[in-house]
Amino acid sequence: MIDDTLLSILVCPADRGPLLLVARDGGGELLYNPRLRRAYRIEDGIPVLLIDEARDVDDDDEHARLTAQARPADPR
Repeated sequence: MIDDTLLSILVCPADRGPLLLVARDGGGELLYNPRLRRAYRIEDGIPVLLIDEARDVDDDDEHARLTAQARPADPR
């Protein structure tokens, strides 16, 4: 689980914008950039913020689901 403090400082390596934290259906979480439709996995509580490791989200339904389930960064 990524805490709010860490989430508030994490940014997408591609566009330097904020990321959304999404709880996955099967357990676990991922970080999502809705602007670029790019998902970053979290392994053992550590975000893998490598552009080459990101997964593109091309499906409109998946994009809508991820955005609806997301918890945005708490701006401080």
